[in-house]
Amino acid sequence: MLANARLETLVFFVADLPRSAVFYRDVLGLTLTVEDSHEGSMAIAQAGSVTLVLLERAVRMGDTPIPVFSLDGGIDDCADALVAKGVEIVTPVSEAPDGGLTLDFLDPDGTVLSLHQPMGAARRR
Repeated sequence: MLANARLETLVFFVADLPRSAVFYRDVLGLTLTVEDSHEGSMAIAQAGSVTLVLLERAVRMGDTPIPVFSLDGGIDDCADALVAKGVEIVTPVSEAPDGGLTLDFLDPDGTVLSLHQPMGAARRR
């Protein structure tokens, strides 16, 4: 059914939109725009070909997806930068099932975010 579908948008429910916007902008380096919708204010960011939409509403663990951001390399540098900004690391850099490397961390609402880089890519840039 979804074999030919493309993932285009991920919607995150966040408890505090301004706090989350700061995290996604200042910590992850995404450019955000804030817009009003029938659901209230929302922040929108582009991460490659995927649009991230942040909507403010009560959050429960499991209510939102775990996005994986792909890297061409430098996962250890990213880990160091996240720690320097006070981000909680859930799973330190470790081997991914495909032989690449992965790192899991939390956003301000406790949502797990993941970084992945393919096997053979340099860990540092």
